[in-house]
Amino acid sequence: MAANLNSVKTGARTYHHGDLRSALVDAGREIIEDRGLEGFSLRAAARRAGVSPAAPAHHFRDARGLLTAIATRGFVEFGDAIEAATGPDRRSTIVRRCHAYLDFALTKPGLFRLMWRKTALDMNDPDHLAAAHRVFDMTDRTIRGDDATYTRPDDPKLAPTIACWSMVHGFTMLVLDGASFGDVCNDPERLKTMLDDLLAQLG
Repeated sequence: MAANLNSVKTGARTYHHGDLRSALVDAGREIIEDRGLEGFSLRAAARRAGVSPAAPAHHFRDARGLLTAIATRGFVEFGDAIEAATGPDRRSTIVRRCHAYLDFALTKPGLFRLMWRKTALDMNDPDHLAAAHRVFDMTDRTIRGDDATYTRPDDPKLAPTIACWSMVHGFTMLVLDGASFGDVCNDPERLKTMLDDLLAQLG
């Protein structure tokens, strides 16, 4: 009886209460990668997870809630990937973290696009805000040093960080959107070489 109190029977499958949320996030993420945001719905996520259409209501009020959870997990993984990319000195760490930025987008394009679709997400969700801010703060410390501080988003001290971020993100989105870089777009290593050349322009 106790086990039943901690589980939710949702159609074809029975999930432990905590596992249902994770299963729906996984299912929604698969849909985003397979079909893009246009192919996403709560009903489609429930179907892919093998649960009833009503199951998402146990954890998410609406599609925005599930999309926000997916994007939040994306930012956590994104931050982990960037944090793991280190070099023997500050310059090499910057380059490796920019490469990690590009790699993440190339291997998870649907998720990466969703992470920046503010209109589809709950931008007041505390977990999402924490995960996204972690990535920005890590980027800022990488560019300006571990003791970097700022007081507001338009703080002039952030200019070097914003310049680098804008360049890397802009280049990444150009690649994802099919910019006319010829067959280079099919070769991640050549793309990284292009990115290195762009980084060199920042000094």
